[in-house]
Amino acid sequence: MSPGAGCKRVAMRATLVLGAALLLPACSAIRESRGYITDPLLIDVVQPGIDNQRSVEGTLGRPTFTSQFGQPTWYYVSSVTGQRPFTRLKIRQHAVLAVHFDDAGNVTEVDRSGIDKVVYLDPDGDKTPTLGRERGFLEDLFGNIGQVGGAGLPGGAGPGGPGGP
Repeated sequence: MSPGAGCKRVAMRATLVLGAALLLPACSAIRESRGYITDPLLIDVVQPGIDNQRSVEGTLGRPTFTSQFGQPTWYYVSSVTGQRPFTRLKIRQHAVLAVHFDDAGNVTEVDRSGIDKVVYLDPDGDKTPTLGRERGFLEDLFGNIGQVGGAGLPGGAGPGGPGGP
């Protein structure tokens, strides 16, 4: 074997190792923060009986969303998700801060919940199940033939019938 062949072999191995090192980060998970970015120091500052809506907004900022019914509640929602190439998105961290107010706008309660309250939904196929009678294509197509009092027929409620113009 010639000395040039050994150098080619070493160069080939080095190229393969370098190529693998460059492709390895492409297989890592893509992490993304969504929603409110939590600051534990600021969250601990909000106190029931002391703070009101104005002070909470000044401390934590605008909520992610607010309750529409019942007791006034502001929700601060944050999630950290991760996704590897060719896989489904997964929630890595999830936190919800719920600040409850009374009718005067004063804080009554501060609740925290995490990923243990997340519900994963698995849709049932490509169709939405509905209540009622299952009809086939032909029943849909010819279902009104022979119906008594159908719209547009004499004796029906359509044009030309007793209730029509």
